[in-house]
Order: sequence, then C-alpha cells, then structure tokens
Amino acid sequence: MLYVAKDEAATEPDDARPPSAESTFADLLEANLGRLYGYCVRLTGDPHDAEDLVQETLLRAVRARSALRDPERTKAWLFTIATNRWKDLGRARGREVTTTPLDVVDEDDRFSLFQTIAIEDPFPYSDELHLDFLRLFRDEDVQAVFATITPAFRAPLILTIIHGFACKEAAAILDIPLGTLLSRLHRGRKQLERGLWDYAVRNSLITTAGEDEP
Repeated sequence: MLYVAKDEAATEPDDARPPSAESTFADLLEANLGRLYGYCVRLTGDPHDAEDLVQETLLRAVRARSALRDPERTKAWLFTIATNRWKDLGRARGREVTTTPLDVVDEDDRFSLFQTIAIEDPFPYSDELHLDFLRLFRDEDVQAVFATITPAFRAPLILTIIHGFACKEAAAILDIPLGTLLSRLHRGRKQLERGLWDYAVRNSLITTAGEDEP
C-alpha cells in the first residue's frame, strides 16, 4: 500500500516554524488512510483490489491536491476520487455497473428480515430476537454478505450506514441525483437483509422451522 511520508528532513523543533503545505496535506491523507482503505475493501469486495484502489486514489489526490479547498472535506474528497476510479476500473474491465430498473420489483424487494425472523423464531426464548440474530455475524461474515450486493446498490449502503455520510453527501460522492441514491439505498438494504438471512441459513448459524421437522 502506498505510504505518504511526512517530511523528515527538517531538523528544527516542531514549534520553530508552522508546518508546510505539503506536510499538512500528507497529514490529512494519513489521518484518513484507514477509512479510505475500509471503504475500498467494501467497495471492491477484495483486499488486493482495495490496496490497488487506495494507491490509485492517493496518487490522484496528490496530483490534484490544489482542488481540496476545505480540509474538513478531506474524507468526502478522497471517497469521491476512489469512487470515480472504481467506476473507471469497472468500465476498463468490461464490468460496467448495471442495475435492475427502479420500476421493476424483484423478490428481494418483497423480503423483510424482521418479519422472517419473527416467523421462523430461531431464538424462541429471546427478548431481543433481532439483535440476537445480528450478533451471530462476525466482521468477515458481514463483509462476505456485502460482497454479494449489486455494486451500484452496495456503494450507497457503505457511504451512509458504515461511513455516516448524509444522503446528499453520498449522492454527491457517487455523482447521482438524490432520488436515485435513495432508490438504490432501498434496494441495497433489501439485498443486505436477504443476504444476511441466506448466509445465516447456508452456514448453519440458525436453525429454521422447517429443519426442526422430522
């Protein structure tokens, strides 16, 4: 992974002079490196692809550093660069992101995780049925489920649920209208719900009602 080093040539004490613009920019990148890597891992679904995407993002950020007007927006700025590069790589590899038309309702749209858990009742003595279900999943389990979500639907989930961006900010990062963002977010949530349930059943994290029958 690309490492953005601070200027170590200076020998004067830290308080002898103000930090240079270059060292300040490097500090901003370093402060957001962990978040950027986490975003890229979830976006690509693969740690090796994520490392490549982080490197590409940092290189492009360094080249375009004059475009960062507000240091408080560094995270969103880096995520925008990473998202655009991710789209470019998808097109270059012939994997243009496609989505189900928004006016078409598929099976995932009708699925309700909470309703399914209530019906199947995998924790009959629990007072926290839904929380107990979510506690079954390790980080790697959730990552595996995220990787199955349609990429165009996955990105809004990552930005809003995991990284805490407001919907308007997420729409700006993805360069799509707010209405499109909201529609994709809904689809992503439904795919996530269905994915979590299917993963739990497939990996025997729970026992469904049908499996109890002789």
